[in-house]
Amino acid sequence: MVVTLRPAPPSIFKVFPYVPLFLKGLKSCINLKWLSVVQNKLQTLKGIEGLTKLTVFNAGKNKLITMEEVRSLVNLRALILNDNEIVSICGLDEMKDLNTLVLSRNPICEIGDSLVNLKSITKLSASNCQIQAIDSALKCCIELKELRLAHNDIKSLPAELSYNKKLQNLDLGNNLIARWSELKALDSLVNLKNLNLQGNPIAEKEKLAKKVKRVLPNLHIFNARPIDKSIKSELGKVVDIVSHTTAYKEEIHEERKDQKQKKNLKFQGPVQKQDVSLDNATGLDADKELKRKRKKGNGKLSTEVPVDKEDVIVEKEEKKKNQRGKRKI
Repeated sequence: MVVTLRPAPPSIFKVFPYVPLFLKGLKSCINLKWLSVVQNKLQTLKGIEGLTKLTVFNAGKNKLITMEEVRSLVNLRALILNDNEIVSICGLDEMKDLNTLVLSRNPICEIGDSLVNLKSITKLSASNCQIQAIDSALKCCIELKELRLAHNDIKSLPAELSYNKKLQNLDLGNNLIARWSELKALDSLVNLKNLNLQGNPIAEKEKLAKKVKRVLPNLHIFNARPIDKSIKSELGKVVDIVSHTTAYKEEIHEERKDQKQKKNLKFQGPVQKQDVSLDNATGLDADKELKRKRKKGNGKLSTEVPVDKEDVIVEKEEKKKNQRGKRKI
């Protein structure tokens, strides 16, 4: 059997101001297993003591200042008391099967020994309270898989957290954790998949994501982001600096290369011109030599004559001279 008490309209309190009497009216519902009385301005839970077969009880968003009345609900598996005015955790000693406890947004300052017998608990939510320390409160909660303690005044994780080896989700956002040494207990949480440290002083430190990844190799989500993206975002500045430096070096290298090529061109230019001028000088020298020979030959252009023909001409000249000499005699 399931009973849900809807939020009462304001007018009902004028006609029937004692809504808690409703809980007393459930005294005969001994087989009731699921009861929700959310947001009904309840200041007490008197009247539910006899509902010993309840497995789920939700009394969130009321005006409760104590939870002592739940002590007899020994078969509870889920107890939800968020958004009340409860100042201390109590009445849970006999709840051997309790696996879910939600106490968020209550002025609770400490956990104490209230959870020492809750060996079956898998989910504990106590966010937005006033808890200053965990101490050894969770030592016996060896089945704990989800722990939410965001928006408290916690400064460090106790060494006893190493007993919670099955822990998969840990939310410590917006606390007062400032140093890596205060998170030493993380080393033992080998099954942790989701970790939130946002809002803590340590979250502002560099290389935090890398340290977390090294300590928790199975972690999937860090600070509400996939672990790889968290590391990339943290190392983004370094990557940018490296890439810019590399690009700058390449740019400088290209500039130097261009300058070197320009210098080579400037050097090669005069050399080529020099070579051309040398060629021209050689040609000019040849022309001068040719002119000089022309002048020596009475301005007549000398032609190349085969050696044998030249000898014949010389012999003819000599014969003519001999004949002239004989005539004179």
